[in-house]
Amino acid sequence: DKVLAELIEPYELRAAKLREFLEDVKPSLRFDIVPLADPYGPSVTDPDLQCLVVSEETRRGGEAVNKKRLENGLPELALYEILLMKDPDHSQNEEEKISSSSLRQRLLGTLLRPPRRDPALPSCPYVIGLTGGTGSGKTSIAKLLGHLGAFVIDADKLGHAVYVPSGPAYEQVVAAFGAEILNEDGTINRKVLGAKVFGNQERLKSLTDIVWPEMARMVKEQIREAGAQGKAVCVLDAAVLLE
Repeated sequence: DKVLAELIEPYELRAAKLREFLEDVKPSLRFDIVPLADPYGPSVTDPDLQCLVVSEETRRGGEAVNKKRLENGLPELALYEILLMKDPDHSQNEEEKISSSSLRQRLLGTLLRPPRRDPALPSCPYVIGLTGGTGSGKTSIAKLLGHLGAFVIDADKLGHAVYVPSGPAYEQVVAAFGAEILNEDGTINRKVLGAKVFGNQERLKSLTDIVWPEMARMVKEQIREAGAQGKAVCVLDAAVLLE
């Protein structure tokens, strides 16, 4: 659940930094750095452990460890609680403690790497993919970028247009799923169609194999239109962009 998981350093680098820190603090210290594949790690199976360092926030986790140890026939660990260091420079919407989440939050909006230059792609308009689940804020970001002058393509609207009787996928979808998906006026009842493909991967693939190529063509037409209007940036707002 971390903010911007891409900015979390890989385990090998984090372990190397911890090793350097421990050796700097006390060169004679004996230690073992173990990757955790679950919330407990060796704390509930190692009989040689005697103490667990917790913070104000993780004390309940320490108590859960001791509960598991008792279930496994091991003695409880002494819980040594440390205070969290306060961040004097934290902003109003950040945690009061020094937090890696706050540091990653501050990096939002910065480039992880330079934009890829592909000679096969036109330099203008520059196309940005905007994706994420329901409620993630795509629409708000798209509106903001639109106000800043970007040409916004709403894939959801194209998804509706592709199904209308004059739309490019209408006849194929009706042929594949039958006339029972139609309303009295001849339009496709998307709820009925959705019920047909819900939970059925094969039927869902049949539908997306018809609809997505048509939507891709419509998106490309819109990008060309953005270029014709002289727009420098084009934003594609699509919930299933990656798929």
